[in-house]
Amino acid sequence: MKKLALLLMSALVLNASMAQKEKTVEVGGAPMYPSKNIVQNAVNSKDHTTLVAAVKAAGLVETLESAGPFTVFAPTNEAFNKLPAGTVETLVKPENKATLTKILTYHVVAGKYDAKSIAKLIKEGKGTAELKTVEGGVLKFSMKNGKLMVWDEKGGYATVTIKDVYQSNGVIHVIDTVVMPK
Repeated sequence: MKKLALLLMSALVLNASMAQKEKTVEVGGAPMYPSKNIVQNAVNSKDHTTLVAAVKAAGLVETLESAGPFTVFAPTNEAFNKLPAGTVETLVKPENKATLTKILTYHVVAGKYDAKSIAKLIKEGKGTAELKTVEGGVLKFSMKNGKLMVWDEKGGYATVTIKDVYQSNGVIHVIDTVVMPK
């Protein structure tokens, strides 16, 4: 009887653990499902319509639907609105695809880095960490008032506003500013 009780308790704990892993986070008014890939989730966020349009214009949909894993620092529509007037409209034109691709891939790191692993890197780096982007540049990370900060190569920075949005092919961190490569 004790063995049966232990088996049942183990099954319940395992079930709870699996349910926790499938726990969704809401971004832009939509649930983000860990069983879906980055693109499948992002298209449902009303806060990321500009990012989704830019990813489509750059021809990066297939890449971000692939196995990865990827860590994406996803700027919101408001982040894109901080750019000078007309910037987004200019970038999504076919003749500017290379520049758009460079900016978007600067927001992507190969590998799966959740906030805990980035915090560990920051601690090991005595206050800062660096990760190489898919674009080839470097993003720097630090903590400020308990918030994860992302610094670009031009000295600009973004704050992670929603961390650890797990996907089947990586993790997304929502940021409040577009970071720019050199």
